[in-house]
Amino acid sequence: MKNSYQADKNGYYGEFGGAFVPEMLYPNIEKLKQEYIKIMQEVSFQKEFQQLLKDYVGRPSPLYYAKRLSEKYKTKIYLKREDLNHTGAHKINNTIGQILIAKRLGKKRIIAETGAGQHGVATATVCALTGIECIVYMGEIDIARQAPNVARMKMLGATVIPATSGSKTLKDATNEAIRDWINKPEDTFYIIGSVVGPHPYPDMVARFQSVISEEMKRQLKEKVGTENPNYIIACVGGGSNAAGAFFHYLENEKVKLIAVEAAGKGINSGESAATSLLGKEGVIHGSRTLLMQTNDGQITEPYSISAGLDYPGVGPQHAHLFKSGRAKFLNATDEEAMQAGLELCKLEGIIPAIESAHALAALDKIEFKKDDIVVVNLSGRGDKDLDTYISYFNY
Repeated sequence: MKNSYQADKNGYYGEFGGAFVPEMLYPNIEKLKQEYIKIMQEVSFQKEFQQLLKDYVGRPSPLYYAKRLSEKYKTKIYLKREDLNHTGAHKINNTIGQILIAKRLGKKRIIAETGAGQHGVATATVCALTGIECIVYMGEIDIARQAPNVARMKMLGATVIPATSGSKTLKDATNEAIRDWINKPEDTFYIIGSVVGPHPYPDMVARFQSVISEEMKRQLKEKVGTENPNYIIACVGGGSNAAGAFFHYLENEKVKLIAVEAAGKGINSGESAATSLLGKEGVIHGSRTLLMQTNDGQITEPYSISAGLDYPGVGPQHAHLFKSGRAKFLNATDEEAMQAGLELCKLEGIIPAIESAHALAALDKIEFKKDDIVVVNLSGRGDKDLDTYISYFNY
């Protein structure tokens, strides 16, 4: 898709993007940049990728009409059920694509970063599937609050290494993964879990996640007679689930794109991860984007009750969508997200991931018409967050 909302040949979305990498990693990044689209377009690659999405992941994920939720908000709400994928979230769409690329590039060792643990689990899963060594970096705090996912990664054969610096969360896990990659660039492939990092990662991950909006178009046509909803709502940390949900609608200005960030304990509380409001332009993890930083350029520690949204930056495409006005950025506090998650449990019998609950919290912040078609990307299921739900609501 060659248009103003996709990456140009240098990996820029408007003024955001690019590849700012240490010299040791330049050959890896350059090789990937030259090969990824060529590989993805190979008939044998597409056949293997599509077969695994169908038979292993369980796609297409359903588009579910949420009747009781729709009645409450007096509009027509559909949930794109990424929570029903194998491993419990959208992350598997991307890891399957990247492991197939790693194999074709002859890599023998996989590293990954993870926050909520879903990307770590999805990476460990595809490494088990292909018999490739897997090392996952995860912040010490996230290891404590996402214990079930840590156990799953270990059962799948991955080595989980704690990041003990900084805020001991996702940013720090990413730092450690990049350090590892610099030390072993020849045989290692870094499977990045979101639309962040140096080009071509943001574009490559968005392409693998675009299966979400591709299916959405087909499913809406079948259910309501049009491919185009009025709104698509998705949570954004780095933003891969949103990038996938928005992908095929970027050029259609009639479809309103709503990105929901984590406001934590409040925008001005000092404990937040609402990058679009609090961020300034800068470089993090290899790309130019919006990120939360002090006046002298030190990265501000993000906070969210959700382990997958407390990232101090946002993917460069999302920074461009925000700055250009193509997507509207909202935010939800911990309290708003937790209540929205509980509401979905009680109205629809679905326990969402706390990340996805942030997207649901936006339903209270928009004035819908009764005939609007609203798609919420339900990016993950809440199994991993039960301890957080239990302690928050005193169950």
